[in-house]
Amino acid sequence: MTAKQETETGAMTSGREKFGAFIRREREAREIGLREMAKKIGVSPTYMSKVERDEFTPPTEDKVRSIAQILECDPDELLAMAGRVPSDLADIIKRHPVEMSALLRTANGLSAEDLARLSREAGKAKGK
Repeated sequence: MTAKQETETGAMTSGREKFGAFIRREREAREIGLREMAKKIGVSPTYMSKVERDEFTPPTEDKVRSIAQILECDPDELLAMAGRVPSDLADIIKRHPVEMSALLRTANGLSAEDLARLSREAGKAKGK
């Protein structure tokens, strides 16, 4: 696949490891076989192999969450790597579209530390 094709299909990530490559690396590091992984998440080994080679798009949210649990990694990070927005976040945005859009746009560009602080403050405000 050429760089142009990768860009057009969304297969390139901005300097980050691709979803499939990450899954394969982590699965192999934990000595989990391809067939075993496929069985655990309810897909065929052929499908799992093609996902790992980035020939297929990442699976559905529930399967990505299952993979995250098996690989002991953060499901939100894995969903982001898969190009998916967690359904609970989509529901929150739908309930408060104007306010959530404004909050996300305002927070865009903040450092991870600043975002963590903002999250803690929001948690405190919610507890009031």
